[in-house]
Amino acid sequence: MVGEHGTFVARTLRNLGVPARELDDCVQRVYIVADRRLNDIRPGCERAFLFRSAAHIAAHARRSLARKREVLEEDPHPLRAPPFQPDELTQRKQFRELLDSVLNSMSEELRSVFILHTFEELTMAEIAELLELPPGTVASRLRRARGMFRDRIEALKAGATQESA
Repeated sequence: MVGEHGTFVARTLRNLGVPARELDDCVQRVYIVADRRLNDIRPGCERAFLFRSAAHIAAHARRSLARKREVLEEDPHPLRAPPFQPDELTQRKQFRELLDSVLNSMSEELRSVFILHTFEELTMAEIAELLELPPGTVASRLRRARGMFRDRIEALKAGATQESA
């Protein structure tokens, strides 16, 4: 399961708001849960189980971080030299922070559907099966999430335009 779904779990946790410094621990927690509940996982439904576990663990991680008084910055010393120029890294970090901000403004239900469709490139039918939701509910949540995303991006653009004027 780790080899087949490891990157999916890590991406899911990151997109659900787990900071990079907590990511490895949260991925490990997902697989600990999977190990403990191995008999409960239906064959062919491993990805759905891992997603639900990751969603619960990400929510717990976000709540834990919100309770901490001191917020640590991301590790400023990566293990290897980045392949990008410093200005490119800065821009990528800014874009990631904006994306995280927009995603954090969504409810968990909308965010999950949006992430699975937009970033994981799952079809609505696959999302419905994965989240055990009716297809109409998935379509409705995706439509609302896209609208919220678009509105939030427009508001950010308008704010940036006003600041530069």
